[in-house]
Amino acid sequence: MNIPKELRYSKNHEWVRVEGEKVIVGIDDYAQSQLGDVVFVELPEIGSIVTCGDSFSVVESVKAVSDIYAPVSGEIIEVNEVLGDTPECINEDPYGQGWIVVIQLKDASEVNNLMDSAAYQTMLEEGENS
Repeated sequence: MNIPKELRYSKNHEWVRVEGEKVIVGIDDYAQSQLGDVVFVELPEIGSIVTCGDSFSVVESVKAVSDIYAPVSGEIIEVNEVLGDTPECINEDPYGQGWIVVIQLKDASEVNNLMDSAAYQTMLEEGENS
C-alpha cells in the first residue's frame, strides 16, 4: 500500500497535502482499494464552507457509496472537475490526478491533528489485527 510520507491523513482515510494556507484533499490508496472501481464522484460547490469532520462529498463505486469527510475546516476554493468525466482517476492515481478538492484553511493548526504517515500506517495495521 502506498502511504506517501509528505502527506497527512485522517482516520476516515482522507489525505491532505499542505500548500501554504490551503490544502489539497483526496482519499488515500487504502480507501480507494476498499471501495473498488469508482464510478461517480459528487463534488461540492466552490465557495462552500466545510467544518472538520463533516461530509462534503460522496464517492460511489461498484461496491458502495461512501461519504468523504473534511479533514480540516475552511472554504472549498477548487474542485477536481476531471472526476466528473473520469472518476476512475481516484483508483488509478489517488495522490495525483485523483485529488477531490482544495480547501482554504480556516485554522492552519487543524493540520496538526492529522496523522503523519507512520501513525497512519500503525492505525491501518492495528485495524487489520482487530
